[in-house]
Amino acid sequence: MTSRCKPPRPNILVCNDDGIEGPGLHALAASMKKIGTVTVVAPAEPHSGMSHAMTLGEPLRIREYSKNNRFFGYTVSGTPVDCVKVALSHVLDTKPDLIVSGINYGSNTAMNTLYSGTVAAAMEGVLQGIPSLAFSLTTYVNADFTYAARFARTLSREVLKRGLPPDTILSVNIPNVPEAEIRGVLVTSQGRSRWEEAAIERNDMYGNPYYWLSGTLQLHDHDPGCDEFAVRQNYVAVTPLSCDFTAHGFRSELMTWDLNRK
Repeated sequence: MTSRCKPPRPNILVCNDDGIEGPGLHALAASMKKIGTVTVVAPAEPHSGMSHAMTLGEPLRIREYSKNNRFFGYTVSGTPVDCVKVALSHVLDTKPDLIVSGINYGSNTAMNTLYSGTVAAAMEGVLQGIPSLAFSLTTYVNADFTYAARFARTLSREVLKRGLPPDTILSVNIPNVPEAEIRGVLVTSQGRSRWEEAAIERNDMYGNPYYWLSGTLQLHDHDPGCDEFAVRQNYVAVTPLSCDFTAHGFRSELMTWDLNRK
């Protein structure tokens, strides 16, 4: 009788930008543990809006973090990108098979993508040659991560089986509605919706001015193929993003400019 060995469980690195105590991170880690061996490395404090920032000129601290008196993962005194770098260089013995980032509070669609620490952590992963995914829930209040965590597991299984192209991540935005109201999954493009911002001036107790950045995301896309429009119609939006920022459509025209004239 031939014995059959189970394939080894994939190693999965879980990180985020909302910090080690973010409930989305805990929901994602619990979901990933059903399909692989999980290591959590996350910022000690929230670092939303940090994009691809990394810490230079000051030391990073790594600490063990426990939840309910049980070891949960590691904190890093830096940005989401720092977390990935530290995890690969000092926490893990080998490269993970997959990096998942999130689940973020708030969408990372359209121009939000440029600011997102959640997306940046996944981008850092793919720069290191590791298939990477970013997950975001489109709310800041009354978040229910149940369906989002389950969908993250479904997509992660597919990526572990099929892989991703080089220098490409998947950024996933999931509506915060009951599962019965999810209309389906769309493969989308990054839209052009953007924040209209204002810096609100206030005064401190000494009369000195200070400012709060505020704003609202204005919808500039009305195509179901764009991420922000899709999630507003209660679709899960799965957007492939590339590390290559080159405007390839403009390169040929730019080459006709007389840039060598002295």
